[in-house]
Amino acid sequence: MSSPNTINSIHTFTRFFQENQERFVTFAYSYIKDRAEAEDIVMESMIALWENREKWEDGSNPRAILLTIIRNKALNHLAHQQVRMRVEDDLTDHSQRELNLRISTLEACNPDVIFDTEIQHLVDKALEKLPTQSRNIFVMSRYQNNSNKMIAEQLGVSVKNVEFHITKVLKVLRFELKDYLLSFLL
Repeated sequence: MSSPNTINSIHTFTRFFQENQERFVTFAYSYIKDRAEAEDIVMESMIALWENREKWEDGSNPRAILLTIIRNKALNHLAHQQVRMRVEDDLTDHSQRELNLRISTLEACNPDVIFDTEIQHLVDKALEKLPTQSRNIFVMSRYQNNSNKMIAEQLGVSVKNVEFHITKVLKVLRFELKDYLLSFLL
């Protein structure tokens, strides 16, 4: 059971808290700028003051002790807030740099070049699968702009043979590029 002194101390402490609460909340709020957080700091400070009442020296000024506790808790809160804001700023800076990079990359993106490069890659892959003679004739015709007659003379084959190989390659390419040809026409 509690002694009369303890009950008396609780009543005294409760009255002290009630009489000074608003003053201390106002003090904390003047630095924290968040009413709910200032009230929490004052409540935590009052609890700390009560829990450490045994350590008070006779003649101690509880208002000064409480104000010191509130001050320290407010400083800790503000320091934590400062660290959080620095981290948020760093994240924002990083996000901004990443966004700028994506914007500049997208602005530099030329869909025609990408499409042409992709098609050229597919053409090259299709040509690799063809027999050497067909591939060489197609390259000489389409990439080097040689006439069928010139190709036939260089390779020692007939013009009909050159036409056969070109037709064969074009048929393979139409098949390999069917999806792209449809989108190209659209």
